[in-house]
Amino acid sequence: MSRRPAPEPLLWMLFSSGGMVVALMVPVLLFLFGIAFPLDLLSPPDHSHVFAILRNPFTRLVLFGLCALALFHWAHRFRFTLYDGLQLKRYAVPIVVLCYGGAVVGTVIAAALLLTV
Repeated sequence: MSRRPAPEPLLWMLFSSGGMVVALMVPVLLFLFGIAFPLDLLSPPDHSHVFAILRNPFTRLVLFGLCALALFHWAHRFRFTLYDGLQLKRYAVPIVVLCYGGAVVGTVIAAALLLTV
């Protein structure tokens, strides 16, 4: 009788890669679109230029990866916060379903939104 491999290594990989990608990309995007462009520190691109960038399949793929990895990073961190921080290990199954299910639903929504641009 063979055992199914546990999904834990995959979840830890998504957690660590999500943390790295978010730590590298989100601060840059927040600085540009939250500080530099609104305060005219840098000249903002016009709407047609941003739209043209968003129409590029590579840009969509990068944004999808950023959204998906960020969501799975959140799911894994929140799961273990509930397990260890709040000592809710007895609710393991609903926590796993809600955390990772929420990440999957968010990833599907991100894909749908990026495909409609």
